[in-house]
Amino acid sequence: MKILAIGDTADNSVSLQKFAKNYNIHLITFPRKQAEIFTLTEDVERFDSLLISKQVKKINQIKDDYDLCLVLTWSAARIAYLADLNYIMYFAGGDITEPPFEKMPKSPYLEKPIHQRNFLERYFYKKIFDDAICCIAATEEYFGKLKKFRKDAIRLDYLPVDTTIFNDKIKPIKLEKKKFTFLAPQKFGLEKGYDIIFEALKFCKTDFEILQVEWYTKRTEEEKILVKKLLSQKPTMMKFIPLIKRDELASYFKSSDAILGQMRVGMLGGIERDAAFCKIPVLCYVDQTKPMIINNEKVIPPFLPKTNDPKELAKIIDKIVESKEFREKLAIEEFEYCKRLYHPENAIEVWEELFKKIEKKWPTINKNSSKIKKFLENKILEYVEKFVYKKKMKVKNIEGWGEEEYHKLTK
Repeated sequence: MKILAIGDTADNSVSLQKFAKNYNIHLITFPRKQAEIFTLTEDVERFDSLLISKQVKKINQIKDDYDLCLVLTWSAARIAYLADLNYIMYFAGGDITEPPFEKMPKSPYLEKPIHQRNFLERYFYKKIFDDAICCIAATEEYFGKLKKFRKDAIRLDYLPVDTTIFNDKIKPIKLEKKKFTFLAPQKFGLEKGYDIIFEALKFCKTDFEILQVEWYTKRTEEEKILVKKLLSQKPTMMKFIPLIKRDELASYFKSSDAILGQMRVGMLGGIERDAAFCKIPVLCYVDQTKPMIINNEKVIPPFLPKTNDPKELAKIIDKIVESKEFREKLAIEEFEYCKRLYHPENAIEVWEELFKKIEKKWPTINKNSSKIKKFLENKILEYVEKFVYKKKMKVKNIEGWGEEEYHKLTK
């Protein structure tokens, strides 16, 4: 079976493609921008245009070579819908917590909506969502939200970590360390709980430093303002370093004494999973009321702290700094847990079993919708792209890709 994967986040599709055994998975995704030049794999086929019509045209040219389509991100789902494919939607991150079909959705730590789409835009994205042949989400948090919109939602917590990049045999890079060093390779902002981290640091009694990569959460104007506010409060033990390329990240993990992960959402992200495979102790807040599912068993990840209370976090930070025995024990427990859920041997087996079931129900990639319907939708797309998309998104896209690259990608 040949699967066409469209779109990617945190190289999830890349890992599915790399470790697939019984299925051939081909990935095509979007041009990299800003931090993605560092955080996403370079050697992947990418669209040569930002124009939706050209992206759809590309998929229409190759779709008959494949049996099924898997999409990550709403942008990818939009293309699959317009190309009239049978597609699976996979929500690995927060795309389902503030979906584009909801009216002015808000994050709990923000006052203003993440987006403000008009009725027609929301209607279009709801059509895209409803048209998916199935929707998959990881973690209790994302699955719970998905289940509100799709009664047939599938929960799948397994996801392969690229163990060819992230493992404990990787050689460390030379870091100029003068004291105990935490590496914080995640985005800097409220989304990852840096307000909580900063408050905790006030209560710490040990001496250490934090190397924070220059990577910021700036999806909206409000988040940009909040990042500036956080930067003005940056503690003296935190030092910013340039973004690290994905294929070099494991060497930085191995050179650090511990990893400082997220402290807000209560679950592991890609950074925490990858670091655990390097057998480095990882601090990451895990909500004790939201277990993961491994072999139909509910399991609470053994990561610390168990609460995101700043004073409790401070105690754990101090214990990590003071006790080598504590660090090593935590690192092994985290590694053994992640191996069960994220090792390619285990994760790919579960994914391929799911593909097998979907293949029986949907044996072709083509949806074969009404030709008149698809013709009208694509004509509307051409109009919207020309008179709305190019104008409404122009400034944001130039910020993301730079003016020269933007003009090259929109010819």
